[in-house]
Amino acid sequence: MKTWKLVSGILSMILFVIVTFQSCAAGVANSLEANGETSGSAGVLVAILMLAGGIVSVATRNAEKKGGNIALIVLFGLAALVGFTGFGSFSDLAIWAGWCLINAILAVVAIVTKK
Repeated sequence: MKTWKLVSGILSMILFVIVTFQSCAAGVANSLEANGETSGSAGVLVAILMLAGGIVSVATRNAEKKGGNIALIVLFGLAALVGFTGFGSFSDLAIWAGWCLINAILAVVAIVTKK
C-alpha cells in the first residue's frame, strides 16, 4: 500500500491543477449563463480536498498507525460526496469524484488489511 499511497498522492496533486482550471471555467460559464448551478464551486471544493488528500497520502505512506488512513477516508470521501452531489452541467466532476471514491475505498482496504 505504500507504493499506492505515493502514486495516488502524486496523481491527486497533479489532478488538482486540472480540476481547478476546469472548475473555474465551469464557474464562469455558470455565471455567464445565469443558470443557478453551483458545479464550478463544487469543483473547486473537490480540487482543494483532492490536494489535501494527496498531501496526506504522500506524508503518511510509511506511517504505522491508522490516523493517516482515517484522514484519507474523510478527505477523499468528502470530496467524492461533494463531487457526486454537485456536478450538474460540469459532468467531468463525476470522474474526479470517482477518483476520490477509489482513493477512499483503498484507504479503507489499507486499514482492514493492516496487521
